[in-house]
Amino acid sequence: MNGFIRKESTLNMDDAIYDEVLEAGKGWMHELKKGQCFRILDMEGNQAVDTTFYDLHNPQDHFGAIQTIVAQKNIYLTTGSILRAESGEPLLEITADLTGRHDTLGGACSSQSNTVRYAREKIDMHNCRDSFMLQLADHDAGIEKRDLAPNINFFMNVPLTPEGGYQFDNGVSAPGKYVEMKALKDVMILISNCPQLNNPCNAYNPTPVRLLIWD
Repeated sequence: MNGFIRKESTLNMDDAIYDEVLEAGKGWMHELKKGQCFRILDMEGNQAVDTTFYDLHNPQDHFGAIQTIVAQKNIYLTTGSILRAESGEPLLEITADLTGRHDTLGGACSSQSNTVRYAREKIDMHNCRDSFMLQLADHDAGIEKRDLAPNINFFMNVPLTPEGGYQFDNGVSAPGKYVEMKALKDVMILISNCPQLNNPCNAYNPTPVRLLIWD
């Protein structure tokens, strides 16, 4: 069940205190204070954005996919979804959403998963885990390799099969669509703007996204 709740934001982009374009394949790490709002805008459509979150003051308490899914009784995220930490504590709430198809199951691509899913020669392709690791190396946030957390794949369409498996399908996003969330406590955001070329999650054409923050 999807349960998509479409809701447009009331925030004006001209009022954002932070506005940056993140190129395809690049990583990004940034603090978000309690009460601030954060938007991921899909600039060209069908771009998967691998994203995870940490409690800023207790980075070991990171985003928990299972806790989030169980609490809302839905594997997909949309307006009203509470993104929870492993402890069950609320981290953020999705306050606006124009797609309603945000994956919680597929995880982040890595050199290992690329070889298992596609071919051995894919091992050297850039991947989201590499992007995550580069960001952790560049930021002194108290987050290490062992703290890499489950992630959300915003805009990525991963439907369940009747047999209980899942598959990567064409995205349902489009240019200008976005998802927006409000921080319920101080959090650290970690993003890989997915470089995947082996499945249709990016329409085989990774593209930039726009990241905005409001007070």
